[in-house]
Amino acid sequence: MPLVAILSLYAPGVIFENQLHNTFYSIGEYLLFIPAYLLSGWSVLKTAGRNILRGRIFDETFLMAVATLGAIAIHKLPEAVGVMLFYKIGELFQDIAVSRSRNSIKALLEVRPDYANIQKEGELKKTSPKTVNIGDIIVVKPGEKIPLDGEIIDGNSQVDTSALTGESVPRTVRLGETVLAGMINKMGVLSIRVTKLFDESSIAKILDLVQNAKSKKAETEKFITKFARYYTPIVVFTSLGVGLLPPLFIAGATSSEWIYRALILLVISCPCGLVISIPLGYFGGVGGAAKRGILVKGSTFLDALNAVNTVVFDKTGTLTHGVFKVAKIVPSNGYVEQELLQLAAKVELHSNHPIAQSIRKAYGGKIDEFDVRDYEEIAGYGIKANVENRVVIAGSDRLLHRENIAHDNCQLEGTVIHLAVDNIYAGYIVIADEVKEDARLAIQALKGMGIERTVMLTGDNQAIASRIAQQLSIDAYEAELLPEEKVNAIEKLLSTVGKHSKVAFVGDGINDAPVIARADVGIAMGGLGSDAAIETADIVIMTDAPSKVAEAIQIARKTRQIVWQNIVFALAIKGVFIGLGILGVATMWEAVFADVGVALLAIFNATRVMK
Repeated sequence: MPLVAILSLYAPGVIFENQLHNTFYSIGEYLLFIPAYLLSGWSVLKTAGRNILRGRIFDETFLMAVATLGAIAIHKLPEAVGVMLFYKIGELFQDIAVSRSRNSIKALLEVRPDYANIQKEGELKKTSPKTVNIGDIIVVKPGEKIPLDGEIIDGNSQVDTSALTGESVPRTVRLGETVLAGMINKMGVLSIRVTKLFDESSIAKILDLVQNAKSKKAETEKFITKFARYYTPIVVFTSLGVGLLPPLFIAGATSSEWIYRALILLVISCPCGLVISIPLGYFGGVGGAAKRGILVKGSTFLDALNAVNTVVFDKTGTLTHGVFKVAKIVPSNGYVEQELLQLAAKVELHSNHPIAQSIRKAYGGKIDEFDVRDYEEIAGYGIKANVENRVVIAGSDRLLHRENIAHDNCQLEGTVIHLAVDNIYAGYIVIADEVKEDARLAIQALKGMGIERTVMLTGDNQAIASRIAQQLSIDAYEAELLPEEKVNAIEKLLSTVGKHSKVAFVGDGINDAPVIARADVGIAMGGLGSDAAIETADIVIMTDAPSKVAEAIQIARKTRQIVWQNIVFALAIKGVFIGLGILGVATMWEAVFADVGVALLAIFNATRVMK
């Protein structure tokens, strides 16, 4: 509405400028242009005044205020109003651009669940998700959002995961599977046992990550802030020199002419295009990545991806599905298959590792918790516990060597869990895992983008690591690593890259959190990944697809390219018009284009990163 009022005053003023100028003391001109000026420029004048009182004198609002008030003083009213009017139009387009770049984040905000149907005493009660406790049973009907993370205890359905992962194809979920808050139930009725409080749920963490992303600025954004701090006073004092010195030293030079040129210089020099479009470019990059299921915790990490030349992958759950199945049971020393499987299921009772879950699932029987005592998880080796008054260990071949337990074969193909009872070898269980469908494409895409090295770090044995690395064409690998050895491996890689190059690590498990934190850029698989890995990571991939790593780097490169296009374009155009303004060729109208026009073009360019 204010824009319509300004135009209704400004348009007649421009059309009848001569007639209005010829009124008594040009009162007609002032009656139309001054209200238009105040309507269009009041916010700029108010901000400039407030900043001056706070000691922040030299900014773009100060330049605009001085330039336009000076134009009014030398009776260039249409130009003064024009500068403010077009600045207001520029702000309007800026708001539209920001709104567009927020769309993907707004979509995330819209999936915040409003209520949960909690089941109590055979009845359903609608309540806030924040009041639901772990272990409560909730019911999700077709078309409803899943309000909290949990495990399906009854029902099968298809769920829309697009808000979390960016994937448009619905995912089928069945009894026993985990579902996440923010997914939308498409078909059947689901009964879900809640496993996490709302504030710890996937959707709550995602919203927190994205909403706080803008607080972590990229180096380019910091550079522009510093640049504006020095650039603005230089412009002000240069304009002061242009307005005051030539009339003193050049014959025939008039003060009004050179003051006009100085005011033009002030308007041209406004860094609006840079100040607005660069943060907008990065915000668009973060929003565009979120739209594709890649959550970047700040533009600084988007910037860091541009320097990555080495990408390191964990194996299980990152390059492979991490969905294990018992493929083979080989008992020894008098044990039989079912007995060995039962022992393994009991000793793995308290472990959340996917291998432990697969063993318990294969056993299928009920386990009495009182049968298992003195449970001890030995990081990187396996588990030790007292099962029915027998000391049982389950883990890698290294665990057998650590405990000095005699056994026949150390080099077995596949993921192998060895068991021993009271220091006597009982046999082993072979666990099968499959490579993710897009893992090979992910490695190919990274190499096609110029990534110099791809590396795999795994705690698995040499035989499996060698086979996976060869299958995926990974440049190098290290196997049988403990969590602390993975950190050492990353530090070794960091020491070999150049000063301006960075190492990214992609992982998913809780044991990957230290490595994710140590890498230059930590990337976590967020769909099935652990909370520790997701919270530590700089970037979270919600689809668990390794190919998204290349996509994230591509978005980062596109963002950087657009940001630097804006910087070079804005400075080049302003440089040309500053020269023309000093020579007296450019008028205030050209100054408006050099300021607002450049800002608009830079804003439109910045929004391309969303596509």
